Amino acid sequence: MEQKKSRLLRLTLMGGQARVFLCDTTAMAQQARDIHNASNTCSAAMGRMIAATAIMGVNLKSDGDRITVTLNGGGPAGPMCAVAGPDGKVKVTIEHPEVELPLKKNGKLDVGGALGKDGQLTVMRSFGFGEPYVGRVNLVSGEVAEDFAMYYLESEQTPSLCALGTLVGENILSAGGILIQAMPGCTDELLDALEIRAELFGSISQLLQEMTLEQIIEACFRGLEPEILEELPLQLVCDCSREYIERVLLSMGEAELRDLIDKQDGCEVTCHFCRRQYAFTGEELRALLREAARGDNA
Repeated sequence: MEQKKSRLLRLTLMGGQARVFLCDTTAMAQQARDIHNASNTCSAAMGRMIAATAIMGVNLKSDGDRITVTLNGGGPAGPMCAVAGPDGKVKVTIEHPEVELPLKKNGKLDVGGALGKDGQLTVMRSFGFGEPYVGRVNLVSGEVAEDFAMYYLESEQTPSLCALGTLVGENILSAGGILIQAMPGCTDELLDALEIRAELFGSISQLLQEMTLEQIIEACFRGLEPEILEELPLQLVCDCSREYIERVLLSMGEAELRDLIDKQDGCEVTCHFCRRQYAFTGEELRALLREAARGDNA
C-alpha cells in the first residue's frame, strides 16, 4: 500500500477562538527510521520530535528562519535534535538510535525511559540576522508531547494541548501530532469542549492510522466550526553540503586541522542528520587552511 504523503493542516475553531495544527508525518518517520537504522523506541521518539518540530517550523515568518529543538534528558538514547523551517522541511537525529528498552506496563514503548527526563528542552530560533532567540524548560517526562506543552506554557505563556504519536510495527504504521492553542478571547464554552475531547487526541497515532487529516477534523471538532486555512506539504530532508562541512572543519581551528593532517593525512565526516559521509584528503585539508589564511589576510 502506498504511504500517505506527509502534510500539515492549519485551522481555526469557533471563528478564531483557538488555532489548531494537525500533521501526518508517517512517511517522514519511516525515512528517519531507515536513515538511522533506529530501534522501535528511538523510531517512536524521532517520530514525535519530527511532528512537534514541523509544527513549530511552519510558524516561522521568513524563508531563512530556522528552529532547532534539542531534547537532552540524560537517558541512554542520548540527546535528540531536530531542525525545521517555514517550508515544511525537517531533519532529525538521535545520538544512540540503536537503544531499545522493554515495553512499559501499559504495553507502550518507553520513549521517556530512552530519552530520560533529567534535563531540558531547548528551542532556538535563528532569523538569518542578529542573535538567535533561545528558550529552555525543564523536562516533564521525556515523552516529548508533555515537554513541548510545558515549553509553550512557560516560555511563550500559551496554554496548549499537544499530542504526538508514532505507531511502530515492522515499519512505521502512523506518526504525527496535533497542537491546539487557545487565543485571546477564547470562551469558557470552547475550553470546556476541548477539555472533554482531549482524551481523543491521546491516541493520535491510532487516529492517523485509521483516518485522513480531514476525517480527524470532522470527527474531533464537529460542532466547533473548524475552518481549514492552509495545507502544507512536509518533507524529511537534510541540507548538508560539502561546503557546509568545510566550514565546520575550519571552525575547529588551525591546530586541530593540522593534527588531522599530520596523524591521519585526511578525515571522514559523517552528517549526524542524514548519515552522508564526506571524505577529505590531507591535501584538501591543507588547501582549506591556505584559503582560510588568505581570507584572514584580505
